[in-house]
Amino acid sequence: MRLGRTLSVALSGLDGRLVDVEAHISAQLPHFSVTGLPDKACGQAPDRVKSAAATSGSPLPASRITVNLSPASLPKQGTGFDVAIALAVLAAHGVIDGRRIARVVHLGELGLDGRVRGVRGILPSVLAAARAGITHVVVPPENVAEAQLVDGVVVHCAPSLATLVAWYAARAGVHPLPVAAPATDDRPATTKTPDLADVVGQPEPRLAIELAAVGQHHILMNGPPGVGKTMLAERLVTVLPPLSRERALQNHAIRSLTGDEIRASELDLTPPFVAPHHSASMAAITGGGSGVVLPGAISRAHGGVLFLDEAGEFKTSVLQQLRQPLESGEVTIARAKQLVRYPAQFQLVMATNPCPCGQAWGKGIDCVCSALEQRSYKAKLSGPLVDRIDIQVVVEPVSRAAFGDDGAGESSAVVRQRVLQARGAQVERWAKHGWETNAQVPGHALRRRPWRLPGDRTAALDRALDIGVLTLRGYDRTLRLAWSCADLGGRTSPALADIELAYTLRGVGREAA
Repeated sequence: MRLGRTLSVALSGLDGRLVDVEAHISAQLPHFSVTGLPDKACGQAPDRVKSAAATSGSPLPASRITVNLSPASLPKQGTGFDVAIALAVLAAHGVIDGRRIARVVHLGELGLDGRVRGVRGILPSVLAAARAGITHVVVPPENVAEAQLVDGVVVHCAPSLATLVAWYAARAGVHPLPVAAPATDDRPATTKTPDLADVVGQPEPRLAIELAAVGQHHILMNGPPGVGKTMLAERLVTVLPPLSRERALQNHAIRSLTGDEIRASELDLTPPFVAPHHSASMAAITGGGSGVVLPGAISRAHGGVLFLDEAGEFKTSVLQQLRQPLESGEVTIARAKQLVRYPAQFQLVMATNPCPCGQAWGKGIDCVCSALEQRSYKAKLSGPLVDRIDIQVVVEPVSRAAFGDDGAGESSAVVRQRVLQARGAQVERWAKHGWETNAQVPGHALRRRPWRLPGDRTAALDRALDIGVLTLRGYDRTLRLAWSCADLGGRTSPALADIELAYTLRGVGREAA
C-alpha cells in the first residue's frame, strides 16, 4: 500500500480545524480525485498539482490517485490545500519521506510552473494550527508576515514545490526546512495622520466625540454639509486607546480573510476605521457572499469605528441589519450548509444631513425638498436603530469667530490622555464583572445596587421613562453615558450634572435646529 499524509487547515469564518490530507496510489487506471467535500476551487486541485509536479521535476505516476480531506464531513474551500495535496501524493509515491511531513501544516496554492502562491486566511489558519499543538507551518512568501504574528509556531517559507521536495528529500534533520526571515514593511512612510486639532470650533461635537471614546458609545451627527461631521468621525480613532493583543489578532485575521495585505510581522494596535460607501450592499456591510462567506464592514471595524457618512442615503434594509450586531457584538450569517460567526464589536458613527439637499437648516429658505421627501429621508433612520445610538448631536455651521487666534483646538494626544485615564477607571470598576467599558455594562446592573443612583439624581430620567419619552433601552443607555461623563470628570459616580448632560446629548435628536 502506498500512502502519504500531511496536514492543512479548513476555515469556517475565523474558526479553523486541522485537516488530514491523505493520499493513496493504487495500480489501477490513471485517475486523480479529491474527496471530503471540496468546493469547486479545491476540487480542481488535481490539474494544478499534476502540472506543478511535472514542471518541478517530480512527475506523478500514471496510476489511480485518491486524496481524502478528513474529516470528510467538513466543507473545504479554496486553493490553499494544493501544497498539502501535492506533498501527500509525492510521499505516497516515495519521492519524499512521509514521516517528515506528517506533523507539518502546509498552506498555499500551486501555479502550473510549481510556484507556491499566497492565499487568503493564513493568519486564522496558523492560529488554528497553534491551538491544535502544531509547531511547524509552511506558507507562501506573500503570507510570511501574517503567519509570524502567531506565537509558538515556527514559520517556514517555500517559494516553489521544487524547493519543498528538495528540503524533504534531504537526509539531515527531522525538520530540514529553513526558518523564514522576519518580514519587514518596506512601504514609504504614510502622510501625517489626522488630528483633532484640525477641527475648528464645534465644542459640543468635540465633547461628544471625547465621550464616545471614553465609554465606547455610538454617535449620530446631524447637520448641513461642510460643517465638519466627517472630520470629527475620522478623528475619533486618534483618541481611542490601542487595541489589546487578542483583539488586534482578530482584526488581522479578518484582514487576512478579506485579502488585505499584511506586510509587517508586528501587530498593528491601531483601532480600525472603516467607512463604506452608501451604495454598499447588505453583504458588503454585514458579511456574506456566494460560496465563501466573507466578513463585512462591521467585522472589519471590530474594535474600532464604523463610519456611515450620508447615512440617510443607505438602503433601509442595510441599516436595519445593524440593529442585532449593535446589541450582541457579533454577526451570524446562516447558509444552508454552514453557520458562520464573525466578531463585530464596533463603535457606530453616523453622519446625516437634515434633508436630501442638506439645506433644511435654520429657517430652511434654501431647501428645495418637499415635506414628503424630508419625511422619507428621515425615516431611513428608524426609531429602533436610533434608539441604540447613545449620543445624538447637532453639528452647526462654524462662524469666523470660532477661528480665534489660530483656529486650533486641543490635539488628539491631549484628549487621548484623558480618555485613557477614564478607561482606566472603568477597567478598575468593571473588570471583575467581565466588562471593559461603560457601553458593555448591562442596564439591569446599573439599576441595581451597588451601582443604582439616588432617585433625586435620576428623577428626570424616571419621568421621561414614565411618559414614554425614553424607552427602557434609552434609559439604560443614558445611564451608561452618564457614567462616562463622570469618568471623564474624575468622579466615582455620576452627579446630577452628568445625568443632565447625558440626557441632553441623547435628547437633541435628529432634527436640525
